[in-house]
Amino acid sequence: MELDNKVCVITGGASGIGAATCRAFAAKGARVVVTDINIDGARQLAEEIGGLAIACDVSVEAEINNLVTETENQLGPIDLFFSNAAVATGGNPLETPIDVWQDQWNINVMSHVYAVRAVLPGMLERGQGYLLHTASMAGILTSQGNMTYATTKHAVVGLVEWLSITYHDKGIRVSLLAPLGVRTPMLGDPGMSINVSALGPVKEPEEVAEMVVSGVQSESFLILTDPIAQTWMERKTNDPERWLTGMRRLQAKMESEPDAE
Repeated sequence: MELDNKVCVITGGASGIGAATCRAFAAKGARVVVTDINIDGARQLAEEIGGLAIACDVSVEAEINNLVTETENQLGPIDLFFSNAAVATGGNPLETPIDVWQDQWNINVMSHVYAVRAVLPGMLERGQGYLLHTASMAGILTSQGNMTYATTKHAVVGLVEWLSITYHDKGIRVSLLAPLGVRTPMLGDPGMSINVSALGPVKEPEEVAEMVVSGVQSESFLILTDPIAQTWMERKTNDPERWLTGMRRLQAKMESEPDAE
């Protein structure tokens, strides 16, 4: 899919991967809708790239429906919807409050479902459209120290695989962005318990955005941010028991060396 003159909505667009992708898509000629709960940041970026800013709490289906309606009223049908917004608060199952689980489920998983429900009917009617979703390698491997994040990101992977299988032959293209470490506000968030040493090479958001552009242009399903991710995936699938043993060693190291977090 070429991005020139395409209407593209990007959630979590005021910072991090979202902001970098807004800039990269706009540079390719896309008409970009920057949406974020941080409306001031979204407006500033939209002004910079000549886009449109719309406030949206992606955990609320009515707000996503409004986002889609307002976009279509101002710019026309949505060609690409990038469900990118996420949070990473949480920890282990014994200490993480249930309301944190629910909040993260609503933002990290249900926002993707709400977006699909809002844009897919129109895309199917037109016989074309693009659904782009940010998960994480935490959704393919795991994320030590943050069970809620790993669980919700696994759910996103399952959702996106299903969409690709079911709707590809109906003209809908689907991509899954699964980054390793990226230098974003989330990485530095003290509420995110994570073993930084397990993230692999940390990329800049602008690098990831260029990979997203390339992935969309080639209509690739899986967009990885470093070749090491492919190696780790293969180790897991080729010998799950050995992979689990290695991950347990990493967990033990993380617990014995708190400064590694």
